[in-house]
Amino acid sequence: MNLKKSIKIYIGILAIFIAIILAYVGYVYFSYSRTADNLPIEINQKAKVKQASTDKEYKITTFNIGYGSYTPDYTFFMDGGKQSKAVSKDSVIENISGVIDTTKKISPDFALFQEVDEKATRSRNVDEVAQLNQQFRDYSSVFASNYDSAFLMYPILDPIGKSKSGILTLSNNIIEASTRYSLPIETNFNKFFDLDRAFTVSKIPVENGKYLMLYNVHLSAYIKDQKIQKEQVHKLFDHMENEYKKGNYVVCGGDFNHDLLDSSTETFKNDTTEEYTWLQPFPKKELPENLKVAALSERKIPVPSVRNLDKPYKKGESFVALIDGFIISENVENVSGKVIDAEFKNSDHNPVVMMFKLKK
Repeated sequence: MNLKKSIKIYIGILAIFIAIILAYVGYVYFSYSRTADNLPIEINQKAKVKQASTDKEYKITTFNIGYGSYTPDYTFFMDGGKQSKAVSKDSVIENISGVIDTTKKISPDFALFQEVDEKATRSRNVDEVAQLNQQFRDYSSVFASNYDSAFLMYPILDPIGKSKSGILTLSNNIIEASTRYSLPIETNFNKFFDLDRAFTVSKIPVENGKYLMLYNVHLSAYIKDQKIQKEQVHKLFDHMENEYKKGNYVVCGGDFNHDLLDSSTETFKNDTTEEYTWLQPFPKKELPENLKVAALSERKIPVPSVRNLDKPYKKGESFVALIDGFIISENVENVSGKVIDAEFKNSDHNPVVMMFKLKK
């Protein structure tokens, strides 16, 4: 084969390669769209209790289930680990079953879940929304998408693929209405790699004519633009404040992706030689005066709600923090709260539980 012919072949191969890359970039770009803001959510109404009561103790839990992929030995590439997808379909089903068992033991009146995949490559196409709903037959439920991506070819050797995921709220009280609100996200190329962030508000009638406004939220973790982070929390804060001013009760739970303690590193004695820049303090001072982060009850040994996924989990060695919890309005009494020590068996998060009352 002469040199001229070899060059033509190489140029042809390069041209095909470039065309494939351009076609893929075009596919990702034109497939991208954000879900509309202020969107009513369909309610799967199965609860029998028509109204919540004042001065009655209620139990609520929030649990980021990590789309059923995170076993204690799992590491994730975006956290400095190696893996991008669940080990197997059976592993996902087993993890979601573990989440269900843990939640049933808690026996909450309201349950908030984040990172629930409806259909995704990363979770081996297991419909986790259906799996959860089937096991909580006496609860009304609402599901809102906050991630609907094209097939993402990263990491190259084990791509995370296509994902449709969201946040799920369960209530053993009837939900009168539920709405999905979009949160600000980065508008540059990073938007293709972050979730379509959102929070949901479920409206539950109370016997005194007011409403319990139940929020489910999952704020950004990997976002680089701090201005966008600030805009996210303030859209949430403003909405909650407006509902409180209407006379309603506000309970907001979820994964805030901010440190809810003064310092998780000090509390859990994390290794300070390694830098985990994603963990920023929660802006408590910017909360409206009628809202507060619900404090946890005192415990001799504090329990974290999340682990970093750079290494397999080892108690006392892994980087851990408290980023999951609740915000409540001043007309809601925080009776008690704790993190359940599930030892990250079925997720990279532990569930957080709060007992509360609606004041008269």
